[in-house]
Amino acid sequence: MHIPDNYLSPSTCAVMGAAMIPIWTIAVKKVKKEITKAKIPLLGIGAAFSFLLMMFNVPIPGGTTAHAVGGTLLAILIGPFSACISITVALLIQTLLFGDGGVLAFGANCFNMAFVLPFLGYFIYKFIKDRAKSEKGEYAGIILGSYFGINVAALCAAIEFGIQPLLFKNAAGQALYSPYPLSVSIPAMTIPHLLVAGVVEVVFTVGIYSFIKKVSPGTIFEGAKKKTHAIYGLIVALICLTPIGLLATGTAWGEWGSDEIKMSYPGGMLWDMFPKE
Repeated sequence: MHIPDNYLSPSTCAVMGAAMIPIWTIAVKKVKKEITKAKIPLLGIGAAFSFLLMMFNVPIPGGTTAHAVGGTLLAILIGPFSACISITVALLIQTLLFGDGGVLAFGANCFNMAFVLPFLGYFIYKFIKDRAKSEKGEYAGIILGSYFGINVAALCAAIEFGIQPLLFKNAAGQALYSPYPLSVSIPAMTIPHLLVAGVVEVVFTVGIYSFIKKVSPGTIFEGAKKKTHAIYGLIVALICLTPIGLLATGTAWGEWGSDEIKMSYPGGMLWDMFPKE
């Protein structure tokens, strides 16, 4: 879901970045009100969680990969506004230090993964939890929130890809940026997320939430006491397990480099998987 540079037009990147400015502004103000100084380190912990979860790549049909983000998990644990800041920090580190996601596309990636995912996921979780006042209702909210959160975020990325050839063409009618129309980008992004990435997001979210609720319930958003040493232990465990995510071959759809893009252009294997307009 990390959009590289040159897949979105500069104007698209500018619009997405401009859309994130008020979101970040409001998020910072909310965090100052909602998070005490003693809990500020939880923002860093949240960024570490998201960063590590995005390292666990899983293979999906078509020779590409997908990964969890942990957006709904963080929204539940530290609040959606804090989750927005934490995921933004994780994406910034990935962009500047690892080249995962473009610099110009940073605003678009933040819009999808740091805004749409945690806020939608938390809204669904809270909506279900408040109406089904039981542990089963709580976990139903977690499952549906995390599943739909990441899938709607993937849909947003697909739309951002798909509108490029409609809006930006050269004199010969060729796409200047992403060459994939909506008929290709939407199924290419949403089907793997519906079938694989969404399930992975649910498994991580439920598993980690259950662990934290058991060992350190005070760290959950609106909790009373904090006990973070178990969470640090979980982060260390994730770091140790991260190499497992590197075993998956292939790159996530739309994140290819110059050598991989050759397979995705018209006539290539990946392009032939989807209908043409």
